[in-house]
Amino acid sequence: MKSLFVTGTDTDIGKTCISAGIALALKKSGVNVGVMKPFMCGTKQKTDFLYDDVTMLTNAASVIDPSELINPFFSPISASPYTAAKNSGTKINIKHVLDSYEKLSEVHDVMLVEGIGGIMTPILKDFSVIDLIKELHTNTLIVTSSKIGTVNHTVMTCKLCKNLEIPVKGLIINNFDSEGYPIPQLENDLIDLTDLPILCSLPHVNNFSLDDFSQMISDRIDLSSLFT
Repeated sequence: MKSLFVTGTDTDIGKTCISAGIALALKKSGVNVGVMKPFMCGTKQKTDFLYDDVTMLTNAASVIDPSELINPFFSPISASPYTAAKNSGTKINIKHVLDSYEKLSEVHDVMLVEGIGGIMTPILKDFSVIDLIKELHTNTLIVTSSKIGTVNHTVMTCKLCKNLEIPVKGLIINNFDSEGYPIPQLENDLIDLTDLPILCSLPHVNNFSLDDFSQMISDRIDLSSLFT
């Protein structure tokens, strides 16, 4: 199965927009792409799909898969899955999440999975996002930002992936902070410090359009290379 896990160096860093942008670009190119957001916390529940992020992903990929497969765990509590489950008395079943992924994989040629928070966001006491990546056996894409502090977060994320033999295809810099690092300097520093390629740097935009954002991504990245 060709698959890609989109993780980030922090929460609210643009993982959903970038995942949806990739999904839409793949769909437009004729790829049967499935999407999954295994864990989501901190958003009000809605009818059918449970929150806006899942709706964005499913609309981008034009899928009609059951919501319980796309998003096996949801909590309105703004916390990690570990804390949200503990505070609500809910049990997280990793096997159920993996089974949901397998069922989606059976009906799609490519799977795109969006993580929650960063790679060490806890799901169980001894099981974090990075462990989920290993269980899914996916390639990984790391989304980072241009805000001050990003070098520390990005280097730590990349080193941990390397230590645990997670295959990282590269970094995307999401330049949503117009007052952050100068992008050319940040690109050079991250290449030197992580030994990973910068797949692209996405410019700051004031009026977000998923169609435009997706086109921007496909113009800058050979998407097929992310799944090899």
